[in-house]
Amino acid sequence: MYPVYSVRHVSGCTRALVGAGATRIASPQHLDLPPPPRQTGRMPLRLALTLILLAAGIVVARTAAAADLYRATAFVTGEGEAERARGFALCLDEVLVKVSGDPSILRAPALARLHAEAAGLVAGFSYHDRMSGIPVHDEQGTRERPFDLTVAFDAAKIDATLARLGRKPWREPRPRIAVLLGVRDATASYVLAEDGARGLGQRQSLAQTAGRHGIPLALPKTALLDDRRVTYAKLTVAPAKRLDALAQASGGDAALGGTLVWTEARLGWTARWRLVWHGRERRWQVSGVSFDDAFRNAIDHAAAILSGHG
Repeated sequence: MYPVYSVRHVSGCTRALVGAGATRIASPQHLDLPPPPRQTGRMPLRLALTLILLAAGIVVARTAAAADLYRATAFVTGEGEAERARGFALCLDEVLVKVSGDPSILRAPALARLHAEAAGLVAGFSYHDRMSGIPVHDEQGTRERPFDLTVAFDAAKIDATLARLGRKPWREPRPRIAVLLGVRDATASYVLAEDGARGLGQRQSLAQTAGRHGIPLALPKTALLDDRRVTYAKLTVAPAKRLDALAQASGGDAALGGTLVWTEARLGWTARWRLVWHGRERRWQVSGVSFDDAFRNAIDHAAAILSGHG
């Protein structure tokens, strides 16, 4: 079991709970930076200081990104112990997948036991009240009030847990996936673009799914699609080299091409995916699903392949 926690109001709408021995999620981290180089005739002091600040920024960014791999958020109702335990288990699932890059870890027989031990892996957690500013009128409102529970896990303990499950962390830097997706719904066909007029909900869903896997994502801009004359029809038949070139032009390292077609008979979407990475191409598909599920299917497969588990 975890220790007794105290509740404090933070920033008006967030309640941070930290137990004895736990660390706060947003606590500053000590960075061991190299000493500044001596000033010489070849490197003026101002330039040396600029380089040091740039290096410090890179270290901070990498540290924050690594910490994000061991952090997850789950929706819970109320702040009771049972809901907190359920939230810990949900967040543990996400972190195990995110750190390892292997979605199949969720089928491990030992996972149920790990859920029961999840609290022992937690470094800190906090609640965000989704109804902040709305008064609580009754007891039911207190117990069923919706919260976002954010959990930070101890990195060393998660790495050890992965080892027990026969996995290891997927180290950074991770390849950025450029998604080149043609969409055809009941009214129109288009290519999903970072700044396109269509597909806002799809862009948000993709970004959220990629974030839960710890994978950087890129989408082509409308100007690039227009300049390269990329349309839904051309994207469906584009060779692998063409997808790879578009991915690089979009700022990606790997190309995740595909089509997402609304199928009225199945009341769902049919998605066909192609991942082009280091000259190799892998294909798969899923049908009769929401576009959220189609994107989860895409990122699950892509993460497994890129991390060496697929």
